[in-house]
Formats: sequence, structure tokens, C-alpha cells
Amino acid sequence: MTTVVGFEQDPAQTLRAGKKFSLAEVDPDSTPGYPGNKDSGKALLAGQDDDLGELQEKLFAESRFGGGRRVLLILQAMDTAGKGGIVSHVMAAMNPQGVQFKAFKAPTEEEKQYDFLWRIEKEVPAAGMVGVFDRSHYEDVLIHRVHGWAAPEEIKRRYAAINEFESRLADAGTKVVKVMLHISADEQKKRLLARLDTPEKHWKYSRGDLDERAFWPDYMAAYQAAIDATNTPGAPWHVVPANKKWYARIAVQHLLLGALTGLNLEWPKAEFDVAAERKLVARS
Repeated sequence: MTTVVGFEQDPAQTLRAGKKFSLAEVDPDSTPGYPGNKDSGKALLAGQDDDLGELQEKLFAESRFGGGRRVLLILQAMDTAGKGGIVSHVMAAMNPQGVQFKAFKAPTEEEKQYDFLWRIEKEVPAAGMVGVFDRSHYEDVLIHRVHGWAAPEEIKRRYAAINEFESRLADAGTKVVKVMLHISADEQKKRLLARLDTPEKHWKYSRGDLDERAFWPDYMAAYQAAIDATNTPGAPWHVVPANKKWYARIAVQHLLLGALTGLNLEWPKAEFDVAAERKLVARS
């Protein structure tokens, strides 16, 4: 059994969707592999910031000397599941110059003229970067399936295109970390009401979020189908119970820590005589 700081089991294994994965069997209130509470979870999140920041800087430094590796975190979820909190609380530990963030909205008229991956390909992180997709190409199989905007044959084609795309990313040195933040319908209702009850959060509220709630079972079925079709060895899915925001944040943080640690990063070796350069600086 692998032990990770604060966790009884490695989140990369505990949260990974297996061959017979069932989304319906995942309890959104659970905290798989973590025995602590909210306070210890928040302390753990802060305590791992330095490690995450150092690993990201090593990745960035490597790219300055010809390294081509990168990490792409894909966040998918129902509205209010906490994607923004993940970005602000987890990614804040990293140097902004080494992070490439993209929040995908509804496609523009220009983007609609191309295949669905056209706009995604343009946002793939550069070498040395940690990329973050707030929503992604998966919107084009989720919402399109739920609302019948694409025929079943087209949805199937898109699954295959996604697998090919993510395979190319992996072959090019990209570590893909795919995360579904899984909340319950009841928890979403609480969060929507909280937004309405808090004036400074009114800007976050959208009637569209309420409209989509009517399709909750259809979305859960769409997520199950997407996970089944695109859960590959090179880009596996991780389903993170997200009713407890603090748990979702430490879980994603540890998934990123694991991905970066697995790259066995090292600081680039100096290509000059350090002692000689030190003497020059001392005499300057």
C-alpha cells in the first residue's frame, strides 16, 4: 500500500476510475483515503504548497534547457462543484509564469466552423508549463449528448477523437490529469441558494445553472458514458467526491503532486564554471 502525506492511500489509485467503474456508487460526501477532518485538510493543503511550487519550478526550469515535458490538469464538473476553488487554492502555490490557464465557454461562431478539437488544440500547454482546463473538450460529448445536439454516431466519433488527441499529448511529453469533481444534486442546490443569499456572490449565479439541473440524471449518464469511453492508460479519469470542498482541493493537489513527482524532475545542471563565475561576481 502506497502512503502519501496525510492520506492512507495514494489518491491517484484510490480515485482512479477502474474497469468496472460506476459513478452511481461514488458517494459525493465521502473522503476516500483521507482520515482527517476539515481543519486537518486545510492545514495539509497549505503544508504541501512549497512542495508543489518547487516541482512546478523544476518543470519550468527544465524547459529552459530543452525539456519538452508538461502537465495538463483537466477539470470537469457540474456547475458549483468547485472548479474555481481548485484553481485559486491549489494553483496559487505555483509561479504564474509557469501556469497556463484556460476556461472554455460556449464556442464562438468562428470556432463552430471547425471540428470541436480545433479550439482545444490551440490551448495545449507549452513545454515546461502546468496547463489547466476549466471545462474542456468533454463539454462537446456531455452537453451535446444530454440535449441531443449531436447524433449518437457523432458522439462516438468524438470519443475516438478525444482518445487520439490525448494519446498524442502523452506521446509528446504531456502528463494528462483528468478530474471529475463529483457533487450531489442536493449539494448543488445548497450552493446555488448560498449564492442568492450572499450579495457578493450574485455575479456567480446564472439561471442557466438552474435550467441544467432538470437534466441531472442525463448528465450523470453522460459522465458515465464519457468515462467509460475515454478512460485510457495514458489519460485515466479520477473522480473526486466534491461535496466537501476542502477534500476536493487536497485530493486534486495530491494528484498534481503525484504527476509532477512521477516525472523525476531535477534542477538543470549549470553549463558554466560556477566557481569562476562566482569570482567574477565577487570582483564586480
